[in-house]
Amino acid sequence: MANTQSAKKATRKIAARTEVNKARRSRVRTYLRKVEEAIASGDATAAKAAFLVAEPELMRAASKGIVHKNTASRKVSRLSSRVRALDA
Repeated sequence: MANTQSAKKATRKIAARTEVNKARRSRVRTYLRKVEEAIASGDATAAKAAFLVAEPELMRAASKGIVHKNTASRKVSRLSSRVRALDA
């Protein structure tokens, strides 16, 4: 248990930040799921549209520290190649 005022405030800040991070992580996962579902259905136009929305969301999460920058780049790259493969 926190004893000092600063430790109590830090605990409150951590709790608030955790809630924000949870919401952001959930948002990213939702957009990724939409792309995955569009790819699975074989709908190239829906997959491309979903990817165009998901990509900036993933990079935003990387800039906020929700996911590592390389992880976000890797996911974008892999999704991009899968979306492009639907067109071919």
